[in-house]
Amino acid sequence: MAGLKERLHALPAAALQGMRRGIEKESLRVQPGGRLALTPHPAALGSALTHPHVTTDYSESQLELITGAFADIDACLAELTEVHQFVYRTLASAGDEMLWVGSMPCGLPADENIPIGSYGTSNVARAKSVYRMGLGHRYGRRMQTISGIHYNWSLPGLGSHEYFALIRNFRRHSFLLLLLFGASPAVCSTFVAGREHGLQPLAGGTLYLPHATSLRMGDLGYRSEAQSRLAVSYNGLDSYAASLHDALTRPYPPYEAIGIRNLGGEYNQLATSLLQIENEFYGTIRPKRVIFPGERPLHALRERGVEYVEVRCMDLDPFVAVGIEPATMRFLDLFLLHCLLSDSPPDTPAEIAALGRNQQRTAARGREPGLKLERGRQEVGLLDWAAEIVEQCAPLADALDAALGGRAYREAHRAALAGLAAVDTLPSARVLATMRADFDGSYVRFMRAQSQATRERLLALPWSTEQQRRFEALAAASTAEQQRIEAADEVPFEVFRQEYLSPQRLGLPRAAA
Repeated sequence: MAGLKERLHALPAAALQGMRRGIEKESLRVQPGGRLALTPHPAALGSALTHPHVTTDYSESQLELITGAFADIDACLAELTEVHQFVYRTLASAGDEMLWVGSMPCGLPADENIPIGSYGTSNVARAKSVYRMGLGHRYGRRMQTISGIHYNWSLPGLGSHEYFALIRNFRRHSFLLLLLFGASPAVCSTFVAGREHGLQPLAGGTLYLPHATSLRMGDLGYRSEAQSRLAVSYNGLDSYAASLHDALTRPYPPYEAIGIRNLGGEYNQLATSLLQIENEFYGTIRPKRVIFPGERPLHALRERGVEYVEVRCMDLDPFVAVGIEPATMRFLDLFLLHCLLSDSPPDTPAEIAALGRNQQRTAARGREPGLKLERGRQEVGLLDWAAEIVEQCAPLADALDAALGGRAYREAHRAALAGLAAVDTLPSARVLATMRADFDGSYVRFMRAQSQATRERLLALPWSTEQQRRFEALAAASTAEQQRIEAADEVPFEVFRQEYLSPQRLGLPRAAA
């Protein structure tokens, strides 16, 4: 604790004022009855390949809404709200589709009928679709329809060494975020059709676990048995990059059996390695660097170091119109500062394995009275460990309020303490309680009602002619840029694919560079 306070005092106020955060928020487009919309990405939204704020994630039916990086949380949320307004107005002008406000998906069709994202005819667009086809072959398309919020965060003056120290502590303590903000304790039975799942029936078509926090982050979510073989170390950029490089270049027999193309010549996947590209590597947090056009993310990291971190374990909050509220973002800032400023010893294979078990235990049973997690050679109470971390964030809240003005960070800190003191008030408990009280235990009925209410709330917000024109101009510019990219292609897709996947494009370890 003393080390944390000393490092905090060494941080100038200008560094805290220079903190930046941005949001990427995924949501499924659904029909009024709660089934997945199978329509194409609306052309009026612009190009999913090139639009700066509106794209798709895995599925053609899965929107991803993106903000810029902001020093001010309210400004970040204002932009996220504005992007939502444009999307909802565009959907409303074409019909009655809405955005699903839950992380776990709506009623899903058969796996092969879930449409993968389409980005045009250019080589880079085809590569995005073939990558998604590969994800479907490897993990099934249902898994890819899970949605969440990614929180991109940076602090001026940090280098790769500091960011990896932060990442190690984040992985140790991210169970706290699943407990406080997890909001996916139940699923529609279509999500697990034909799979072993270990869930309990709650009502017709709904499955759940009574003390779950975030099924999205547990064994039913973004988990991969193949990737579990990767004991990726976060002890520094070199070891992380070497692990990723190996996974991107070493052939993996089960994926070799799938093949690059099927008998008809259509592409099954981009590559037969354990990872097709860097984004396939799942995790609760990623080191990131803005890339140049055509550059591989690993090359960017090796050449220029870590620029920011991407937090990937946040569920959509179905009780909040845009999926995340200001107090949650402020607690994330506190938590990430705590991870940065606390002692961060090197990780080990044994610790990495224990962290995976802790994550699954919290996702499936986080609100269970007396639940314990592994901490070194001992087991400790989850709530005891969580309270210890939150209490250590108190001076960080004071420092941020002093640097930025007001008392918002102290209030976010108090809200976290209150949540630990009454876990039945946490989002995952509220979801189950509301489902039982008002929707006969039905996940789909609850999320459908929340989605409809959210649609009406956002459509009712003021919207000016100037805002509409600005977003229409962005959409038109993105469509023109897609057409420019398509016209500039000069090589066949197979040549492009092989060249992009060349190991030389991944960069060299810094000692060999």
